[in-house]
Amino acid sequence: MSLRLTDYETLEFEPNGEVLRIWLNRPESRNAHNQQMIKEVGDIFLALNAQTEFRVAVLGGRGKSFCAGADRKETSTAASNDVEARYRGQLGRRAVRAIEDCEVVTIARVHGHAVGGGCCFSTSCDFRLATANTAFYVPEVELGVPLPWGATPRLISEVGASRARQMVMLAERIDGELAKEWGLIHEVAVDEDLLDELVSEWVKRCLALPPLSVHMAKYQMRGYAQVSRLGDISEFDGDASALAMRSDEAKARFGSFGSS
Repeated sequence: MSLRLTDYETLEFEPNGEVLRIWLNRPESRNAHNQQMIKEVGDIFLALNAQTEFRVAVLGGRGKSFCAGADRKETSTAASNDVEARYRGQLGRRAVRAIEDCEVVTIARVHGHAVGGGCCFSTSCDFRLATANTAFYVPEVELGVPLPWGATPRLISEVGASRARQMVMLAERIDGELAKEWGLIHEVAVDEDLLDELVSEWVKRCLALPPLSVHMAKYQMRGYAQVSRLGDISEFDGDASALAMRSDEAKARFGSFGSS
């Protein structure tokens, strides 16, 4: 089945042989994610499961940053009912789960900023490569809301509970070098030019291995990871976040965050 790469408003694609480069494409806002981008990220990674043309998907960001988090300037119409509101609240969790469960090898090419949902997008990929000065940061607690998208157990799994506490509870910012030390990324490059070279090297490593064994190895990894989902409460992340956003403090902090 051929993959349809049209009708996406916030993503740009570069297919090249067995590799599909997926670019977050809102550079004017440092690729801050709006609801449309979140939905489209989920859609494309789900669609990759229904094709055999591409073996590797590289997720990157156009412009100065990978993804600067939520687009706080976004205005959207009110949900028509509570069910629709809850669906919207679960878009992020569905998107990162689609990346995590994607059956092709996924590589995050991260530069500039990987904030909030941007950090979640990258952490959901199999392999993460970043520049030394990339800022990884989940500011939700600072904003007065809990970290959504099922990101907390994912961070615990990748960097351990101790480091996850620093990132989540203290909203600690870390750069690419420290992210590598903590295990959040696999390799670090000095700048974007070297980052592209590094990404190409990792792509070649993936493609040099037998397709079926790589596919089955990823299938095993995904299968064993299901154990951590027993009793998974991440489905309620969106509900908790929506509830917290109604507080006066969260409204004040979210509205003014980053303005100073």
